[in-house]
Amino acid sequence: MQNVYNCPVDATISKIGGKYKAVILYHLGSDTLRYNQIRKKIPAITDKMLAQQLRELESDNLIIKKIYPVIPPKTEYSLSELGKTLIPLLDSMCEWGQQFMPDD
Repeated sequence: MQNVYNCPVDATISKIGGKYKAVILYHLGSDTLRYNQIRKKIPAITDKMLAQQLRELESDNLIIKKIYPVIPPKTEYSLSELGKTLIPLLDSMCEWGQQFMPDD
């Protein structure tokens, strides 16, 4: 079933909304990461939530999951071509959010 959106912002939020999706995408914008590397970059996220958010991002074709047939299994996540189009938006969000970060 195809989603019907009220406006382009509605469509964008439906894909990257949620507590951690934009943060995951931001971290993948500069690197291909393994599951545990993502987990370390977002300490507040639970394993269940991270797995769910990664599944949804993959389902929406924003990230690519690559599984290597080794023991133990190695899985890497990276932005898809569609996901890479979000980098300017994520960079703008990062720049805007800097004003709320504590001064060091």
